[in-house]
Amino acid sequence: MKTRDIVLCGLFAALIAVMAQIAVPLPGGVPFSLQVMAVAMTGIILGPKRGTISVIIYVLMGAIGLPVFANFSGGLSIIAGPTGGFILSFPIMALVAGLFSKKSNNIFFIFLGVAIGAAINYLVGTVQFMLITKSSFMYSLTVCVVPFVIFDAFKWGLATLIGVRIKVNKTVKAVLKV
Repeated sequence: MKTRDIVLCGLFAALIAVMAQIAVPLPGGVPFSLQVMAVAMTGIILGPKRGTISVIIYVLMGAIGLPVFANFSGGLSIIAGPTGGFILSFPIMALVAGLFSKKSNNIFFIFLGVAIGAAINYLVGTVQFMLITKSSFMYSLTVCVVPFVIFDAFKWGLATLIGVRIKVNKTVKAVLKV
């Protein structure tokens, strides 16, 4: 990787960490944050390789204990806990969004990629929640997915619009070299 790529990956990992702090804790244990929006934008703007690397850096920062996850949390206990599946599958979400973004600048196509990545994120996160809490799949969906879908869809749309806007900007394109 070139120095520019390393710097961009670090910057976007930091962006995710900052946006994760814009969070509201909910009773079920899954916080409501802008983390998902940042992960989607990272994939869209940086593409599949650099976007995935950025999110892996973010996850690793949290895994070693840096307070980068929602509500200034961090550590392996968060990743191994009930909501850790959502964090662990963020790189997949960035990868899928990045793959769709690499193929086209069509907003609807990229939004579809973000939605597919989010569906994978929901599935992995819900399954881990279900296994850790020994809850039923329906209860886990009710706690982990249902309260978030509508607002998350709004965040996916916003991430797509902002991400595509940034990605196609000529000045940004020259810096990112996409």
